[in-house]
Amino acid sequence: MTQLIDKILFRDLLSCDSEDVTKRTGALYDKKKGHYSIKIWGNFYDVMPEQYLIKPREQKVDTYRDYLYLFMLHYLMKVKQIPLSGQWISEKDIPGGVGFFRGPHTLPTEILAQVFGNDLSGFLVAGERLGGKSLPMADAAFSFDIAPQIPVAVLLWLGDEEFGSQVKLLFDKTIEQQLPLDIIYALAVEVCHAF
Repeated sequence: MTQLIDKILFRDLLSCDSEDVTKRTGALYDKKKGHYSIKIWGNFYDVMPEQYLIKPREQKVDTYRDYLYLFMLHYLMKVKQIPLSGQWISEKDIPGGVGFFRGPHTLPTEILAQVFGNDLSGFLVAGERLGGKSLPMADAAFSFDIAPQIPVAVLLWLGDEEFGSQVKLLFDKTIEQQLPLDIIYALAVEVCHAF
């Protein structure tokens, strides 16, 4: 078990109807083992609620595991099958987001601005490596299907003499119906770290 994840989340997942979980999320469920198998951002993970454990199928997968696993558990328990809006919003547009996403919960996009602020080709290579779809926004942008119903966009504005470089994350407007603010933050940390 990882340090940020309370065992109660695994027990909550255990209490969910596995048929409902698989129907809503597209995950697979092994009745004999009591394990879910789910594809998140192109990688498969085994979620074992009885053992309080989540394991990537490939050992080379590098993540901020606690944050990604928090997202995964909430995704399995709570995600709804609703159509995407097609409207991108920032974290500040989410109800409660202005107050929540600041201080310790400021999205860590500054790290990406420092790395890619003057490196458009590096940003493009990273976006393609992660399976992103190019978006006609900012100086360069990609959207990523993190999981069904959860797309995230990463936008880069290159710096110049007047303004520093800037990176923003955007979410489909339906994110406000899918995840609580702290789990959106956990997802954003994983996206920034992976990029």
